[in-house]
Amino acid sequence: MGMQMALGGARGVSKINYGEAQRPSGPIGANLRRILGYLKPYWRSWLLILLCIVCSAGLGLIPPLMGRDIIDLALPNRDVTLLVQLVATSVLASVFARLIGVAQFSRNVRIGQGVMFDLRNELYRHLQGQSLRFFTASKTGEVMSRVNQDVAGVEAVVANTVVNLVTNVISIVAITAVMLSLNWKLAIVALGILPFFVLPTRRVGRLRQQLRRETAERSGGLASLMQETLSISGTVLVKAFAREWYEAERFRRQSGELRDVEIRQRMIGRWFFMFVGLFQTIGPATIYLYGGWLAITGEISIGTVVAFIAYLRNLYSPVSELANAHVEAMSSLALFERLFEYLDLETEIQEQPGALVLGPARGAIRFADVCFGYVPERLALDRISFSAEAGQLVALVGPSGAGKTTVTYLVPRFYDPTSGAVQIDGHDVRDLSLEWLRSQIGIVTQETFLFHSTLRENLLYGRPDASDVDLVAACRAAHIHDFILSLPDGYETVVGERGYRLSGGEKQRIAIARVLLKNPRILLLDEATSSLDSRSEALIQSALTPLLVGRTSLVIAHRLSTILAADKILVLDRGRLAEQGTHAELLVKGGLYARLYHEQFKDRANGARVETLESLPSGVGGPLASS
Repeated sequence: MGMQMALGGARGVSKINYGEAQRPSGPIGANLRRILGYLKPYWRSWLLILLCIVCSAGLGLIPPLMGRDIIDLALPNRDVTLLVQLVATSVLASVFARLIGVAQFSRNVRIGQGVMFDLRNELYRHLQGQSLRFFTASKTGEVMSRVNQDVAGVEAVVANTVVNLVTNVISIVAITAVMLSLNWKLAIVALGILPFFVLPTRRVGRLRQQLRRETAERSGGLASLMQETLSISGTVLVKAFAREWYEAERFRRQSGELRDVEIRQRMIGRWFFMFVGLFQTIGPATIYLYGGWLAITGEISIGTVVAFIAYLRNLYSPVSELANAHVEAMSSLALFERLFEYLDLETEIQEQPGALVLGPARGAIRFADVCFGYVPERLALDRISFSAEAGQLVALVGPSGAGKTTVTYLVPRFYDPTSGAVQIDGHDVRDLSLEWLRSQIGIVTQETFLFHSTLRENLLYGRPDASDVDLVAACRAAHIHDFILSLPDGYETVVGERGYRLSGGEKQRIAIARVLLKNPRILLLDEATSSLDSRSEALIQSALTPLLVGRTSLVIAHRLSTILAADKILVLDRGRLAEQGTHAELLVKGGLYARLYHEQFKDRANGARVETLESLPSGVGGPLASS
């Protein structure tokens, strides 16, 4: 089987290029339909908001009419009672309109927050389903920026822009109808200015949409920089190489680029809105001129002119906001597009319809002609076949980059093979429920990750319902219980980000206790202890003894004692299975394993200490594939 066949014959393999920015595949209309889909669950609230808008618009028509009657009727006739009634009616209409506005705003906020909640949770669940390939190709800060800032940015378009759009349309229709009923000639003059508000909005909207996207992308880049340099590991690296000034300058440069884009985004529509504001002054002046002439000729009353001016100010305000709403909606569309880019990513590791949920696993593992590559045209595993019977200890040995870690990644489906099959108890792992599969597997990696939480919460992560008795028993078996009790807060001690308050050996024993508490049938273990002191190494080796008992274990072996105890040894070299067998069988063969083994003991006889078999050179030679 050639490399092209190996890389192209996968079942369910995605062709996603996570390293390149995804662009929206659909037109604006398709994106708008998707956005409306997020608003649909709140249709009852939208009906209530529509009712509030209609009532508020109707009440807003009353004060100018009352003003007209005050000028034309109450004042000329010196009718105090009518004056009081008209003023009271105007005030009450304004009060009720504002009370309705408060109720409307409350519903706006609830819808906006609800859509944010739905979108953020959908995005988070979708990202959780991505394979390790996505996370190794993406910057953490960029991912967090989309989940936090971009989702937060859509609230404005949901809670304000959409509602303002409907409110302003209804207000414009209502005010126009009243103005036409008062005097159609004066209404036509007033309405003739409206096209100057609307025509420039399309161009301004496109520019702000483009700048909104650029702002979001630069903000994500800045978040990535902060996440890397302000994390514990990043901070240690920066200080170790005295690069604070370099990182500060890099942050200053990227922050300046974000500032410049923000300024351009904010200023792009200012000239347009200044132009709009100018017509808000010219319009009333025109009405005073023409309306005054009509009043002088006796065609309309002075009160009608005053009412027209009031309506005109009420009309230009929603027209201006309507133009602004279009601009804001176009710029906010860029945020939705960025979110849809992530939501449209194909999930590489997918659960098959009707995925199998079995009983407790026996733990038999089989690799059948498995090929896998992290990148096209380069195999990390090339036609790997082996079996591990239930309860067996299988050691993975070989030079660095031989593919040992990759083997352990394929069992829990962190990746899927490009060809061949990985089986558990005779079932292809791609046919099994992901939750069931991973519940049967325990993993202890060389780099232990702990959450910034208490020891108890970290230990219970794989089995939240475990009793205190089981928790203590697991910690005793991992030789970490006494250490935990020596801490001021015992099991309630907060370990710090990534567990940096603990030593490497302490973190590894906690990881072992966590897996013991989960009690899986299959164990994947990287037992590297070369960086630890002799006492920590001895404690971890003692902790591993109960962990290995009765489980099927794939162990990336770094110690001779583990290799000698293994039921089967897999010798990997440059992604291929060079040899397999027991220690005795492989020594008899006299191949790569035997050469590595004898080389190690020769060095020891000369007084040198060789920690691992993988520290020795490849028996085949040549460049090594990535593991």
